[in-house]
Amino acid sequence: MSLSVVIVGGLHADARRVTVARLLADVPGSVALHHDLATAVDGTVVRTVRDATGVLSAGEAPLVNDCACCALREDLVPELRRLADDGTTRLAVVELWDSVEPKAMAEVVVAGDLTVTGVITAVDPALLLPCLGNGDDLAEAGLAAAATDQRTVADTFARQLEYAPVLAVVDSPEADDEDRELLAQLHPTARRVPVPGGHPGDPAGAPALASTPGALSPLAEAALAGFDVEAAAAAQHPACALLPAEADAHGVSTLVWHRRRPFHPERLYAALEDLTCAAARSRGRFWLADKPDVLLHWDAAGGALCVESAGPWLASLPDAAWDMVPPVRRAAAALDWHPEHGDRCQHLVFTSPGLDRDGLEQLLESCLLTDAEYAAGRDAWKRLPPAFDTLLEV
Repeated sequence: MSLSVVIVGGLHADARRVTVARLLADVPGSVALHHDLATAVDGTVVRTVRDATGVLSAGEAPLVNDCACCALREDLVPELRRLADDGTTRLAVVELWDSVEPKAMAEVVVAGDLTVTGVITAVDPALLLPCLGNGDDLAEAGLAAAATDQRTVADTFARQLEYAPVLAVVDSPEADDEDRELLAQLHPTARRVPVPGGHPGDPAGAPALASTPGALSPLAEAALAGFDVEAAAAAQHPACALLPAEADAHGVSTLVWHRRRPFHPERLYAALEDLTCAAARSRGRFWLADKPDVLLHWDAAGGALCVESAGPWLASLPDAAWDMVPPVRRAAAALDWHPEHGDRCQHLVFTSPGLDRDGLEQLLESCLLTDAEYAAGRDAWKRLPPAFDTLLEV
């Protein structure tokens, strides 16, 4: 029997545990593998393997370079290989610890010559906005995966949510239409699979196996549907990310702002705080007049903004270099090519309840070059004050 691996993650720990319990109940021959990083302060990571009936084995993995996440990486593939060699396990459910991100773990598993058939983030819709609004460092929340972990609760949760093609949405009595709409707008391409409530690990609360012999539940189908690590990584790259579309329902709005003219670096820098706080979540790509060759990544959640270089725009590369660019990147650029600026553009997306769309658009427009500044040409643009150099550590 070949081993399939599904990764289940998310900061919503109760939702994650319920989802894993459902998978164990739904798929005969499945086991869950979990590394508890909460014990890292004592110098070890605790590993448990369990099935629908309870814990099958437990052990400890020592820290690697004083890093709990490194220990997880070192221990995960050998444990999965052991399950594969045993030949009795159909599905290995890798239940990630709270702040571990699925992208890195999916890539580790695939690099270990194992097959990832699904990546699922478990979500309680009622906790969506509190998580996205939480700008605390993971260390302050007791969720850091290493001493050097500088991530925040909000940006970690956003990446967990947006990387997974499947969202396991638990039945939450506290969730309302606004919560569910926010989830739909943040990740509109995701397959959202409802997961009935119940206490994690409670067999009485687990769903019955599919009534049709041989059929799988929707959650089990999603876990075994197949997963492409390279395509998932490309979908997160700012040059070709599948960003949300315009939407407005149940008090939640998504504004897609797309322009060709570059930003004035000083005016945009002065507006960063207002733009960052304007939405629960914003992301995308943009360009500055004084750095016309640099594709810049915008990533904001929890009132904090990360701006970083994502490499060159394709339009700035010599033709010979295009062969080294992934096809998906070339295809994305071709779909949005401008005769003068090539793939250079402003493509920013803001999603939030109570979004002030008009005010946000006016603020963004005010940060672009004026007609006179634009007409001055690129040589003049490059002489504008380099307001972002400190932020970009240039």
